Amino acid sequence: MLLLVVGPSGAGKDTLIDIARGRFAGEPRVLFARRLVTRPTGAGEAHGTLSEAEFEALRAQGRFPLFWQAHGLCYALGPEVAQAIAEGGVVVANGSRATLPEARARFARVRVVEVTAPVAVRAGRLAARGRESAADIEERLSRAPEVDVAPDLVIENVGTPADGGAKLGAFIAAELAAAE
Repeated sequence: MLLLVVGPSGAGKDTLIDIARGRFAGEPRVLFARRLVTRPTGAGEAHGTLSEAEFEALRAQGRFPLFWQAHGLCYALGPEVAQAIAEGGVVVANGSRATLPEARARFARVRVVEVTAPVAVRAGRLAARGRESAADIEERLSRAPEVDVAPDLVIENVGTPADGGAKLGAFIAAELAAAE
């Protein structure tokens, strides 16, 4: 199963994923996918870095089971994602709302967790991570793609990170139990 964690920039997706990753450390049936991004490694997200040329070459070879573009960057999930799913595992990935129809077409079991937070909270988080200019932050805050795929769980991430991470972890645990 592919479990995509989606939501607007600054909602706290990576933070909740990191907390859930800690809960499932050593659980061989759960893979926390590392996104590949055409952005240098930086604060706030542990990702694999690719140049645009590398990204395009791998995309053309069909190496990405899911890829998208947003905010002037290219994102992808690597081949290990498709392999883990084929072996019966649960893959948790930070994804894009815009790719949900494609994900549902490519994978038999897709679950969607949407992480949300009020605009003011998101603005503060985006500014604190120090990756974007004020104009870039404004663009991220205004972006709200239309998505016809309803989430399986919505986490309003306004409490402590531990609270949101526990909700995500409980959802992953329930999916593992259902798969047995």
